[in-house]
Amino acid sequence: MPAKKMLSWNVNGLRAAIKKNFHEFVEEARPDVLCIQETKMSDGYADVLPGYVQFHLNAEKKGYSGVATFVREEPLGASYGMGIEEHDKEGRIITLEYPDYYLVNVYTPNAQRELLRLDYRQQWDRDFLTFLKDLEKSKPVIACGDLNVAHKEIDLKNPKSNRRNAGFTDEEREGFTRLVEAGFVDTFREFNQEPGNYTWWSYMFKAREKNVGWRIDYFCISAALRPRLKDAFILPEVMGSDHCPVGITIE
Repeated sequence: MPAKKMLSWNVNGLRAAIKKNFHEFVEEARPDVLCIQETKMSDGYADVLPGYVQFHLNAEKKGYSGVATFVREEPLGASYGMGIEEHDKEGRIITLEYPDYYLVNVYTPNAQRELLRLDYRQQWDRDFLTFLKDLEKSKPVIACGDLNVAHKEIDLKNPKSNRRNAGFTDEEREGFTRLVEAGFVDTFREFNQEPGNYTWWSYMFKAREKNVGWRIDYFCISAALRPRLKDAFILPEVMGSDHCPVGITIE
């Protein structure tokens, strides 16, 4: 069976991305799976990517959040959210079932400025881990998306000055640590232990040009899938959003 190329990208508005280079990127990259986050749409998906089977989930609030998954291979089934209304109204999770794994596309809530949503975020992290472990009882899981946390100091340019900022609080980092301790593999770090590899940059102060960024987009897989993982990568040269795509190759 040929290896599959799976990509994930927070597009920061799908309509805006389409006006930039979205189609050109997909045509060139030719992924088997493309998971996107922060679509910010309520309709209009119909012909976004001809040739792909598509699944999308919008937030109740217009122009907010939203995820979409495009796949070449029809899944056995699809489900939306994690079955908890408080979380699901924000349109953050699509799960596709395949014969030998689940594919989860997730856009994790941001703790926000002044950490207004940190308590909510901690609840989300606990519930999301429970959700993944419940799926894993029947088959392994591939979870990807914008997890809105830089796990370790190596995962952002300025760890000292960001210690209590959203995305690098001890609480959020512990949430990711629990994911790893529960058996999920941070795929990129299986292949690359170097600093300077980021997936998000502020639009201010020429941050991207200077590579002052954060690694907050991930593919995490069940340990059972690790032998099938052939590569994990970041595509920082791909523009069109304040995030760049991340990906894996898996057999």
